[in-house]
Amino acid sequence: MSVPASGIHPVLDIGGTHVTAALVDLGSGRVVTGTTSRRSLDGAAPAAVLLDLIVGCAADLAAPYQAAWGVAVPGPFDYAEGIARFEGVGKFDALNGVDMGAVLRRELPGKPSAVVFVNDAIAFALGEWVFGAGAGHTRMVALTLGTGVGSAFLDGGVPVASGPRVPTRGEVFRLQIDGRPLEDTVSRRALLREYARIVPQSPSTDVREIADRARAGDPAADRVLRTAFTRLGVALAPWLSRFGATALVVGGSMGRSWDLVNPPLTAGIRSSSADGADLTVVAARESESSALLGAAWWAVRRAGG
Repeated sequence: MSVPASGIHPVLDIGGTHVTAALVDLGSGRVVTGTTSRRSLDGAAPAAVLLDLIVGCAADLAAPYQAAWGVAVPGPFDYAEGIARFEGVGKFDALNGVDMGAVLRRELPGKPSAVVFVNDAIAFALGEWVFGAGAGHTRMVALTLGTGVGSAFLDGGVPVASGPRVPTRGEVFRLQIDGRPLEDTVSRRALLREYARIVPQSPSTDVREIADRARAGDPAADRVLRTAFTRLGVALAPWLSRFGATALVVGGSMGRSWDLVNPPLTAGIRSSSADGADLTVVAARESESSALLGAAWWAVRRAGG
C-alpha cells in the first residue's frame, strides 16, 4: 500500500517512564517544530492516572481532524485489538486488560479516524528504514539499547516476527549468552552490575558515567563495555546471517555512545559470521524521533490514508 508523500500526522510514543506526543510531517520526514509534548509516567500508577497522563499529553497537539493516530507502545500488547497485556512485567500492570484503543478513539483530540498501535521497537525500525540510516536496505535489523534490548527485523518495511529466519517473535532479548538471558550481559542493569563487581570502591550510577570513564582511559570501564558489546555481536551474528540483513541500525540511550559501542559490536559480528563483512553496522540517524516517524508512517499505511 502506498503512503502519502506529505501530510501532518499525530503520534504518541508511550515508553516505560514517559509519553511523548507530536505532529509528524511525512513529506519532510521530520517532527514538526514546536509540537512535541512530553510527560513523565510512573509504571506503577493506577490505570486512570496513566490514561489521564497519556490523553493529556495528546491534548497538547493541534491534531488534524479525523486523522489516523499512530501509537508506539512496548509489549506485551495486543496491537491489532489495542488491548494492553502488561502482566508480571513490572510496568503498567494496572493497564493489563484495558482496551486502550477504545479509550484513545474516544478521548484523543480531533475525532481520530483510526488509532493504530505498533510495537515501539518496530516503530523505531520503520522510522530508520523510511527516513534514516536504514534507507535503501531491503532487509534491515534494528536494535534499541538502553534499559533492555529492543529489536525489529524488517523485510521491505514489513516486520518479521515468526519463522526460522528470526528469533522468537523477532525479539533479540530472548537470545542467550553463555547460557544466560542476553539482557544479563547487555542492559543498563547488567553493565552497572559488572562495573561494580570489578571496581567496588567506585561504582557507577549510570551507563553514561561508565562511557565517560572509558573515554578517559579507565581500563575497567573499557573492559565492561567492550566485553558486553562483543558478546552481543556474537549472539546476533547467526540471526543477521540467517535473515539476510544488509544493515544493522542501532539506537537507544546506549547508541549515543557509538564510538564505544560500534567497534566491539562489529568485531563480534564479524568474528562469528562470514557474512559480517557485507553488513552495514550504523548508528540511527534520527534516534530521538525515529519511533515517532515510524508510528506515523505505519498508521497511515495501515489506515489507508
